[in-house]
Amino acid sequence: MPPDSAELEQISTRTLAHYEQHAEDFRAGTSQHDVSQNIAALLRHIGGRPPFTLLDLGCGPGRDLKALTRLGHRAIGLDGARRFVEMARADSGCAVWQQDFLRLDLPSGHFDGIFANASLFHIPSRELPRVLRQLHATLKPDGVLFCSNPHGDDQEGWNDERYAAYYNLATWCRLLTAAGFAKLEHYYRPAGLPRAQQPWLASVWRRLAE
Repeated sequence: MPPDSAELEQISTRTLAHYEQHAEDFRAGTSQHDVSQNIAALLRHIGGRPPFTLLDLGCGPGRDLKALTRLGHRAIGLDGARRFVEMARADSGCAVWQQDFLRLDLPSGHFDGIFANASLFHIPSRELPRVLRQLHATLKPDGVLFCSNPHGDDQEGWNDERYAAYYNLATWCRLLTAAGFAKLEHYYRPAGLPRAQQPWLASVWRRLAE
């Protein structure tokens, strides 16, 4: 069952505490992950001429902020974990906002694209439609949202000390469509493996006019 209001605060606090406590290990364990396929999927769908203004939603220690900046774009990070925000600011030189995903405060019509790599799956299903509408509102007209999440059969709950929701493709498409997005493409990762060995569902979406 989706969490009630009292549980939402616990979910946020406990999940962020896990990342705070394991920030150094997380940085070491993910620093060499190759997500160039995902970055390319976002950028190729953004119209207009670069550089683009991009939000790295759930930027963690800042690995992808550095990659986006090296490509010449204006990247802003956002993360709820204080330690990650400190790391990302120091390592990337980018502006990084400390915000809980359940309490976002985003500018309207500001970003050409949002890179939500391995982040949105931490949002409880009850709150996800609201958060997706906030992401829709912070994109410019025809802006693009990239997201990559571990997929499953629409179950949610605790995975060790982190809350996670695992959607199948049909449910994920329904949620994004209801929030005002049109699907551009999707694929499973890592590339080149049987589906049973591809835990990640990546998808790219365009903001539709309201």
